[in-house]
Amino acid sequence: MTSTHAFWLAGRQATGEDSFDVHNPWDGRLVGTVSVPTDAQVEEAVAAAYAVTAEFSATPAHVRAAALDHVSKRLVERTEEIAQLISAENGKPIKWARGEVGRAVSVFRFAAEEARRFNGGEAQRLDTDAGGVGRLALTRRFVKGPVLGIAPFNFPLNLCAHKVAPAIAVGAPIILKPAPATPLSGLILGELLAETDLPAGSWSVLPVANDKMPALVKDDRLPVISFTGSDTVGYAIQQSVPHKHCTLELGGNAAAVVLADWSSEADLDWAATRIATFSNYQAGQSCISVQRVIADASVYDRLVEKVVAKVQAQVTGDPADDATDVGPLVSEDAAKRVESWVDEAVSAGAKLLTGGKRDGASVEPTVLAEVPAGVKLATEEVFGPVLTITKVENTDEAFAAVNDSKFGLQTGVFTRDVQVAFRAHRELEVGGVIIGDAPSYRADQMPYGGVKQSGVGREGVRYAMDDYTYERVLVLTGLDI
Repeated sequence: MTSTHAFWLAGRQATGEDSFDVHNPWDGRLVGTVSVPTDAQVEEAVAAAYAVTAEFSATPAHVRAAALDHVSKRLVERTEEIAQLISAENGKPIKWARGEVGRAVSVFRFAAEEARRFNGGEAQRLDTDAGGVGRLALTRRFVKGPVLGIAPFNFPLNLCAHKVAPAIAVGAPIILKPAPATPLSGLILGELLAETDLPAGSWSVLPVANDKMPALVKDDRLPVISFTGSDTVGYAIQQSVPHKHCTLELGGNAAAVVLADWSSEADLDWAATRIATFSNYQAGQSCISVQRVIADASVYDRLVEKVVAKVQAQVTGDPADDATDVGPLVSEDAAKRVESWVDEAVSAGAKLLTGGKRDGASVEPTVLAEVPAGVKLATEEVFGPVLTITKVENTDEAFAAVNDSKFGLQTGVFTRDVQVAFRAHRELEVGGVIIGDAPSYRADQMPYGGVKQSGVGREGVRYAMDDYTYERVLVLTGLDI
């Protein structure tokens, strides 16, 4: 796992003049060396994608579906190898890395299914007014052009899959830019795509340096940008290219709300287990990890006791160990930032219930209560294994606390009252409401994305396919219908 990795340029392997090393955040060992494309090679990839657009979009559905099916099956065959690679470059515990591969398998399978259904068209009779007699409208979707997919480090395989699979499903060429910290998983997708019969130029995987990205973002031959990452970078991209279609899946500070009716010992055990697991499962490096717990006063004390105990029971350590629940953050700098936010909150009066210490790139699973409103932990996305707990008096206060955030990605609401569930769906300013579970639940076929500063647009295969295409209407005249 320490050889130099070529990138994928218009469907073929290539190397550039420079390279960079990828290190394991747990122990610092070298995982791989990755070749970096030159400016000329990036231009070649963009030109090839632009040139093949008409051909690729006209590719029969069975060809695109077969390619997607092939990638899905090959991911299954190479699950353990790829999971170990994800764990090595990302620091993700191996059990969660295996789960990520399984999710990517589903993404490509869903995309294959959608490719077979896509673009059958919708007929609409127009003789609802006299001027439309004899006319029929047929609406179909067509690709906007090549897609620039920019993926993050926290799900280095599956979030690449969420860029690539919908593009192939609709016949849109794609240039994938994996995260600099975790490029190897994206390059694995290139290996699998190279085994298919997709036309040359229809896809590239380019580990472009971040400082080279502004020119690529502004290239008019790439009219669609699908970005997952921080709100700062995402909105900077959007502002730099206001004429482009940008799907932005950005940050969050997801809340888990535990209401008064979720009060039995079994209920509170379940809520505490799910909260403890999903505040820490990616070392907190998930946009929908549990960052805020908002609990009704009637269950608060019992819930806090259970949450703290279950957080303390999380197994931390070597991500290669099957028993490990919580591994390191992606870098020591990331861990230092999280540590500083915890220290700021404690200095301002927050009560540290457990955790709070850092060792290299690792941060102990941490729980705080009575966090003052003005500190970063109360307002920003911590992206680390840190949880805050707040007491409220009723459902009104709980929902107001959820909405008192510049983010709005997902919220979990622990309640058995179906009326409250529908009220949450109606009132909470988020992209997804999960009833009876943590906000961290995501099925890869459902629409996923947020409101406010959590982004625009939706991922989830069929919904991304809509983002990559536009409706074009055909009106037929002189028909007897």
